[in-house]
Amino acid sequence: MSWLPTASLDALKQRAQFYAYIREFFTLRDVLEVETPLLSHAAVSDVNLYPLQARCNDKPVFLHTSPEYPMKRLLASGSGDIYQICKVFRDGESGSRHNPEFTMLEYYRLRFDLSTLMDEVAQLVGDFLNIQQRFDYSYQQAMTKFAGIDAFNSDDASLRARVTEFVGPDLELNRDACLDLIMSYVVEPSLPKNALVFISAYPASQASLANTYEKATGHQVAKRFELYVNGLELANGYDELVDVNEQKKRFEAEQSVHVTARPMDQNFIDALAHGLPICSGVALGLDRILMLKLGAEHIDKVMSFNFENC
Repeated sequence: MSWLPTASLDALKQRAQFYAYIREFFTLRDVLEVETPLLSHAAVSDVNLYPLQARCNDKPVFLHTSPEYPMKRLLASGSGDIYQICKVFRDGESGSRHNPEFTMLEYYRLRFDLSTLMDEVAQLVGDFLNIQQRFDYSYQQAMTKFAGIDAFNSDDASLRARVTEFVGPDLELNRDACLDLIMSYVVEPSLPKNALVFISAYPASQASLANTYEKATGHQVAKRFELYVNGLELANGYDELVDVNEQKKRFEAEQSVHVTARPMDQNFIDALAHGLPICSGVALGLDRILMLKLGAEHIDKVMSFNFENC
């Protein structure tokens, strides 16, 4: 019967308890809960994310893929440390771990470097899941250890040859797409089980809105991390880029590869020009964390109604 919830009553109660746990966690740390609009006149520029579009008052609007831009506008206005629990929307995402509408926790900590933020995320997630074992790898270490790939020195041809094992020879993939496939098909399933696994220092080409730096090897890397538990990606964190000119360059580069140009968020650019405080931020997928907590195999089991019966 399609009208029935996809999640059990116990799962719904666990979600409510999870939100209460998060709110207590941040109250104790004097982090302010905020709310920002789900709708925007602009769209995310990330080429890997596909926003849902609608019309309002005969103007195009977008359902946000993340509350990042308006939250950073709050930071620039002097809000201090902030967090938000909200629904986000991404077209084309459906499966056992994906739903086009899902719940995200996003938060920002002023004067936190990436290492300090990783420690706090480990406490937030680890205490809730009762997991204390932790492993930390650089992106290069993870690729080498679990896939036998030198992520920074392997040539493009060898990376393409490797991914034909998973997707066949017909797709034309760039370097980052190949690396993403190797991460998904080889590295993630091989990561240590029942542990918090942090992977950091991604290639600079995957920096998105994170700062970058040059390693002693001469490679440019992003100040960015991802958190995995049992091969499931739970969080994506940045040492946040505050340079408005560099951000404009990245937006323009991303927009150049879209088939249809997306409107740039000028309010966000203006906020960066005004001055974003030095901070680190992270987005966590709450549905996936609940899946782990409840031992659920499918994201439907932790949502009141999935996309098919909403």
